Amino acid sequence: MKIKLIVKNQIIGLLNQIGFYVSKSKIIIIPLMMLFTFTTLLFAQKTTSFDRGSFIKKNDTLPYRILFPLNFDASKKYPLIFVLHGSGERGNNNEDQLKYGTELFLKDSIRKNYPAIVIYPQCASKSYWSNVLIENNYATGSKNYVYTSGEAPTTAMKLLLGLLDSFLEKPFVDKAKIYVGGLSMGGMGTFEIIGRRPNIFAAAFPICGGDNTQNALKFAKKVPVWIFHGKKDSVVPYTHSEAMFQAIRFVGGKPRYTLYPNDDHNCWTEAFAEPNLLPWLFSFSK
Repeated sequence: MKIKLIVKNQIIGLLNQIGFYVSKSKIIIIPLMMLFTFTTLLFAQKTTSFDRGSFIKKNDTLPYRILFPLNFDASKKYPLIFVLHGSGERGNNNEDQLKYGTELFLKDSIRKNYPAIVIYPQCASKSYWSNVLIENNYATGSKNYVYTSGEAPTTAMKLLLGLLDSFLEKPFVDKAKIYVGGLSMGGMGTFEIIGRRPNIFAAAFPICGGDNTQNALKFAKKVPVWIFHGKKDSVVPYTHSEAMFQAIRFVGGKPRYTLYPNDDHNCWTEAFAEPNLLPWLFSFSK
């Protein structure tokens, strides 16, 4: 019994040291509960601050969430930002696409200093933003991405282009300040959409994406890009972004490239935390 008591007291001491409140009669895990509450509040803020919308074209639907500026005034004109999610957030619940990056746009300081309309569309589970062939490499357990050039847009891209066109008709959208960015599959989609509409987008930020280098010529001199990638990316190798960076430079563009040396695929966490991301983005206009 004495040995059990000693072990119990040691465990209690250890838990207290790492921030848990523990008594000898019960364990109260305050940090975990606080974390759960904080996460719940963040999710609630995302789901309530971003209004729901749908773009419908014939038999296809593109759900999207939209964040309007504080004190939105329809008589004014605002920049428009599209944020494209990765393959893991595909579906039709119109919620999963809000998983990454939304904290940046919900910050009070950001909404005050950079008032803009922010749209998070959701790609269908069986579609893809860009034209890329994905091959499973069973020998390594990884995937190979083969980017195409000159192909017709996917269903998701067609809908996204339609959504873009519909907002370009809105009187409160500043047509000189249209921006796009995205992560993983969304990074690939970012490269593709600026290639399809280089005269529309003022700047773009593809994160851990890629594209066919032949497509760089379509937008290199027209759309400034800030490319992000993690050097230890085990899903989409950083060489995909590196190739696009070099291709854009080769045809006369002046891209910006940030390679995080210790990041895996989730380098979007650091990319969205870049203090100069939005100042850089909003410094460009058509």
